[in-house]
Amino acid sequence: MSAWVILLGAIMAEVAGTTALKLSYGFSRLLPSLVVVVAYALAFLALGFVLKRMDVSVAYAIWAGVGTATVAVVGIVYFGESINWIKAASLGLIVLGLVGLNLSDGR
Repeated sequence: MSAWVILLGAIMAEVAGTTALKLSYGFSRLLPSLVVVVAYALAFLALGFVLKRMDVSVAYAIWAGVGTATVAVVGIVYFGESINWIKAASLGLIVLGLVGLNLSDGR
C-alpha cells in the first residue's frame, strides 16, 4: 500500500480522535473517550508505517498541517466556531506551506 494512502488514513484517524476529544467533554462521556484512544493509537501506528517510507520532515508536516486545517474546518462547520479573515488566511498559509514542502522533496 502506498505511503500516501497510509498517511491519509493517519490524518483521518487523527481528525476523528480530535473531534471525539471535543465530544468527550473532558473524558466524561465513555464512547467518545474510547474513540479518542483508538483513533489516536491508529493515527500514530499508521504514521509509524509512513515514516518507514517517507522523510519525517515531509510526512509529519503533512500529517500535522492537514490534520490541523481539517480540524479547524470541522470546528467551523460542525461546532459553529467563528471564522474571520485571519483564521482563513492562516489556514491558507498552512496549505501553502505543505505545497512548498512537497515541491522541495525533489522526488
